Amino acid sequence: MKKIILMGRSEAGKTTLTQALKGETILYRKTQYINYFDVIIDTPGEYIQTAKLGRALALYSYEADVVGLLLAANEPYSLYPPNITCMVNRDVIGIVTKTDREDARPKQAEHWLKLTGCKKIFFVSSKTGEGVADILEYLREPGDVMPWET
Repeated sequence: MKKIILMGRSEAGKTTLTQALKGETILYRKTQYINYFDVIIDTPGEYIQTAKLGRALALYSYEADVVGLLLAANEPYSLYPPNITCMVNRDVIGIVTKTDREDARPKQAEHWLKLTGCKKIFFVSSKTGEGVADILEYLREPGDVMPWET
């Protein structure tokens, strides 16, 4: 599988999505530092919210094949500047999280991610599992056997 780094502000759903992608039980855990798994790099929201820590994200992005920019469907604004994806020499995908929430506005989040330059956007609810398989399929490389195929 392609390795993905998940970036987004605090409470965007990065750790919850990490657990869903790994097939784990969803438990709330505050990410305190960069967690490096086999094919997922989970980052704390503070890294994207603080300019000096953001440099670490740039360095860790070189460890991944794909950069996943997360934006919760209930966000009142986006931290991502327009056309930011051109600064990265990796595939950059948008991931709209928390699509199951009552206050979700997934089309607004999709619009903001498109403004950043994301061409491919996924809609997920880590709690219901919606869209998780789509991301796994995107990360799949020839010859990979997915968990549901065994």
